[in-house]
Amino acid sequence: MKLIVGLGNPEARYEYTRHNLGFLVLTALAVQHSLKYKKSAVTQAVEAKVVLEGQDCSLMMPLTYMNNSGVAVKQWMDKKGLTSNDVLVVCDDLALSFGQMRLRPFGTAGGHNGIKSVIEYLGTKDFARLRLGIGSAHPSQDVADYVLSNFTSGERKLLPDYLNEAVSCVTSWVTKGTEVTMNQFNGSTRPE
Repeated sequence: MKLIVGLGNPEARYEYTRHNLGFLVLTALAVQHSLKYKKSAVTQAVEAKVVLEGQDCSLMMPLTYMNNSGVAVKQWMDKKGLTSNDVLVVCDDLALSFGQMRLRPFGTAGGHNGIKSVIEYLGTKDFARLRLGIGSAHPSQDVADYVLSNFTSGERKLLPDYLNEAVSCVTSWVTKGTEVTMNQFNGSTRPE
């Protein structure tokens, strides 16, 4: 069993903000497989089950808000008996341009509060994370305001292709592993 976690904030007003890119990827994955999310009986999250090329996976979107994402992830992993090697966290990244992706098998929080929370609750940095570029804030703009702002109209036009590419990356991680997937997708800028 693999656990794929999308990070974001649960309220409708955040749906198309840059910080909700993790949620958007998991929503796109669910649409591709005709899945419906339901409230988890295990933790504060919505979840769906899917089989990706023969591999059982659970998709999870924590409802704890970004800064407490680790609570839901830890509860779910404890209940299901998973290790951090079975987990992929999908999130936004300010250090990457819109359209770029970077998969890593482990690492620091890199200033991302959702990843920081997962690291804190799991007690390890050793879990895969797929970082999706959202570009950086203008020097005069507050970073929190930027990540919670909506995508531009130009970005919205490119978003479906970006999400599909991210879904392909997630599927590759499940079926081919981290190293092969990193070689194929890291630095991807296909949505142009």
